[in-house]
Amino acid sequence: MKFKEKLLQGTLIKRYKRFFADIKYQDKTITAHCPNSGSMLSLLNQGNIVWFSKSDNPKRKLKYTLEMIGLGKKLIGVNTQLTNKIILEALCGKKIKNLIKYNNIKSEVKFSDNTRFDFLISNRKEKCFVEVKNVTLMREKGIAEFPDSVTTRGAKHLKELINAKKKGYKSYILYLIQREDCDFFRIANDIDPRYKNIFDEALKNGVKMLCYDCKLNNEEIKLNNQITYE
Repeated sequence: MKFKEKLLQGTLIKRYKRFFADIKYQDKTITAHCPNSGSMLSLLNQGNIVWFSKSDNPKRKLKYTLEMIGLGKKLIGVNTQLTNKIILEALCGKKIKNLIKYNNIKSEVKFSDNTRFDFLISNRKEKCFVEVKNVTLMREKGIAEFPDSVTTRGAKHLKELINAKKKGYKSYILYLIQREDCDFFRIANDIDPRYKNIFDEALKNGVKMLCYDCKLNNEEIKLNNQITYE
């Protein structure tokens, strides 16, 4: 997934009210939209290098969007609005080997009165729901974790994937790590033990889990390697 234009670079001042980030750029302070509802644990140190985009939409109140944060030489994608675009590109390009047999792809498909899944993919024989979660957290070198804060919405999606499986659909939970310095993935049980319990229940009920990292630069983010669940 390529950015429309090359990203701008600044330094992080602070993130606040969850969806706002102040950035120092060319000796002035700008406020950018922070499209990430998680805690962004370990990413928000003042002075971190950040990359952000500029919108040409005159109706937007905030014309800048925070896209990536740098930790040393590593880039971490924090824009959760890009997650499904990255996966859609990968599905269309047959980059996810477990899902290459599905030729029909629909986005944001209603399953129940209060649930939409990110993708419904299908072929002549079967239908499969795929729910995607964005991952940025790493507390131990080489190990990515989800979630970075308590997620009742994430737990609901797991329960609904179980329900979909019981109704005859294939069900996948796909964790997209928007960084490329990970060898393993695990559920952050200490952050959200309820989510971990429901995740384990989902696997026991036939929901499949996939995890991929990304390759990132200031021009594009794309699916990279499949990551092992620890």
